[in-house]
Amino acid sequence: MADFSNADLRGSRFEHADLSGAQLRDVDLAGARFTDVDPSGVVMRGVELANVSIHGELLNVTVNGVDIAPLVDAELNRRYPDRAKMRPDGPAGFREAWDILGRLWEQTVGRARRLPPELLHESVDGEWSFIETVRHLVFATDSWIGRAVLGDSSPWDPLGLPWDGMPDTPGVPRDRDARPSLDAVLELRRDRMATVRRVIEDLTSASLDGRTQPVEGPGWPPPRSYPVRECLLIVLNEEWEHRLYAERDLGALEAGRS
Repeated sequence: MADFSNADLRGSRFEHADLSGAQLRDVDLAGARFTDVDPSGVVMRGVELANVSIHGELLNVTVNGVDIAPLVDAELNRRYPDRAKMRPDGPAGFREAWDILGRLWEQTVGRARRLPPELLHESVDGEWSFIETVRHLVFATDSWIGRAVLGDSSPWDPLGLPWDGMPDTPGVPRDRDARPSLDAVLELRRDRMATVRRVIEDLTSASLDGRTQPVEGPGWPPPRSYPVRECLLIVLNEEWEHRLYAERDLGALEAGRS
């Protein structure tokens, strides 16, 4: 095991690194950034948290003896009344959720169109640009609907964009240098949203509770069977969360212009 006692590691970069089981004692992490990390099972004692921003999935997160996950979940539902509808039980609920997402995304796209086109390729605080966000949703739909649910082993469009931490995979596009126009990515997105709509319209209680057939070949998700419900919930979550990211960053871009 590597020992970094009394080491000056300021500004160090750890990428695709395995630090599971690491022991940190009397360590200065001020200003550190954690992206796409798995802190499951982490125990922190004697910490001082101030001006800390955390965004991710919270489950059994105890702070000073209080599980904060239900508190955060309730507050988010209060702020966004439609959020609770993104966890539907039956086919009608999935159709309602997709209608809600379509309406919300229409508003967000309208907001994006009011900005100069070049700003839609601009990153805010190291996050994806607006167009990259839309490209990622194309990838998510191709993966969880086109591949997992519909059985196409290689459904990806060249403009689809996987998440940054995904390892390079044969046949899966990852062109971070592409600069398509907003209209080009929206045309692609409309096609993918229509595909999701057809799948949801055809849902029955039996098909929703069923499982997908494994596909052959490398790609994402891995070639195995998945609950149909899980695939659809992943798509709803991707659509909901990435719209919030887009709204946040569009606000920053608008403020920068003013």
